Amino acid sequence: MSSLFSKIVSGEIPAHKVAESNDFLAFLDINPLAEGHVLVIPKKETDYIFDMEDDEYIGIWMFAKIVASAIKIAFPCEKVGVAVIGLEVPHVHIHLVPINHVGDINFSKEKLQLSNEQLTEHAERIRQELAKLTSNS
Repeated sequence: MSSLFSKIVSGEIPAHKVAESNDFLAFLDINPLAEGHVLVIPKKETDYIFDMEDDEYIGIWMFAKIVASAIKIAFPCEKVGVAVIGLEVPHVHIHLVPINHVGDINFSKEKLQLSNEQLTEHAERIRQELAKLTSNS
């Protein structure tokens, strides 16, 4: 049975996409810890991050690094925190969360309730910063 994230990759379930390559996808978390909270996934369904092939593992982190750079500009913060938990959805996913304090990435805290319009605007902000970053390279 395909995961929720595989359904996002296939287009069966809509998502607020911020970046996409042949192998990876980044989209907004719909239950974010902070504005600009993004999930980075491989398009290939793999449950556990350490089961990924070496080239895929390196690739997802490089992809996440680029997305994190755009998040930090779009949502000014001290750092973009990173978490890989892997229990919620049986599909590798990296959380990228704008943070100013260690408690900002506490997954037991109450999640934000953002409207579809807010999520759309947040995704656009990150895409605009990505476009600037990648056009300069």
